[in-house]
Amino acid sequence: MFLAAIEKSMASSSKSALDMGRRCARLAGLLSMLGLASCHEPVDRIVEQTFNQTCKVEPNARLTVRNLDGSIRIYGADTHEVKIEAIKKAYDQARLDKIIINVEAHATSVAIDTIYPPKPKFGLADRSGTVDYIIIVPATCTIPRLELTNGEMLIAGMRGGRVNANLVNGRLFDHNNFGAHELFVANGGLDIVYDWWEQSKFSVDAKIVNGNARAFLPGEAAFHLLAAAVDGNVSSDFSEKENRHRGLVPKIDAIVGGPSEVVIQLHATNGSIRVAEANP
Repeated sequence: MFLAAIEKSMASSSKSALDMGRRCARLAGLLSMLGLASCHEPVDRIVEQTFNQTCKVEPNARLTVRNLDGSIRIYGADTHEVKIEAIKKAYDQARLDKIIINVEAHATSVAIDTIYPPKPKFGLADRSGTVDYIIIVPATCTIPRLELTNGEMLIAGMRGGRVNANLVNGRLFDHNNFGAHELFVANGGLDIVYDWWEQSKFSVDAKIVNGNARAFLPGEAAFHLLAAAVDGNVSSDFSEKENRHRGLVPKIDAIVGGPSEVVIQLHATNGSIRVAEANP
C-alpha cells in the first residue's frame, strides 16, 4: 500500500538515483584501491563489561533492584546467597564507565541500584547504555521492590515470599512462583506461567495498562479467578464448557477446580486477558 502511494514520485528520480549509485560504487572502488577512504560510515561497536558479586544472606532476606534499561532476571534457589551477574553495554568505553552498579549488602537485605549517565539533551541517538541482570536468590526471600523502566523482566522459582514488580515498557514473565506476587506493567505484555501446580496458599495480583495479559495454568489447577478488562475482553479455558464459546466477556469471577486458597487476579485497562490451560 505504501509502495503504491509513492511509486509515482519515485519513478521520476529512479534513473538519476541509479546513475548516482553507479558513480558512488566506482568512486568507492577507486578509493579503496588507493587506500584513501570508503563510502561506508564507521559501524558502532558495542563494548561490554561483566560485574559479579556474591552476598551471604538469610533465607528470608529482602532484595530490591532498580534498573533503567536492559533486563532483570530473578531465579529462586535453595541457597543462602544472593549471586549477582550484570552485563553492562554501551557504544563507547567512556559511557560504559559512567554506568555504576551500586550494591548494599547485609545479612537481612540486599539493595541493587543502577546509576546511568545523563541522557543527551539533543540528537536522536541515546548512548547511555543498558544493564542485564541475572540474580540468583533464596527462593523464600522477599522482594518488596523490583523496578525496570525499559526492557524485559523475569521472576522464576520463588516460594512463600512477597514480590512486588513494576515494569514501565516491555514484557514481564512470572514463572512457577508460589508466593504473593504483585505485578504491574504500564506498556507491553504480561505472562504468568505454571508448569505444575501445588495445593498451597499463594496469589498473583497482576495489572497491565496498555497491552495484553496471559496466564497458562495446568489443567488440574484449583484457584479463584478474578479477571477484568476495561477496554478489552477476557477468555478462559477453565470456564464451564457450555459457556466457553458464547463469546468473550469483560470479566470473570469463578472458582476453578474446587475449593482453594489460591487467588489469581488479572486486570487490563487497554487490552485483553487470556487464561489458557497449559499443555491440554
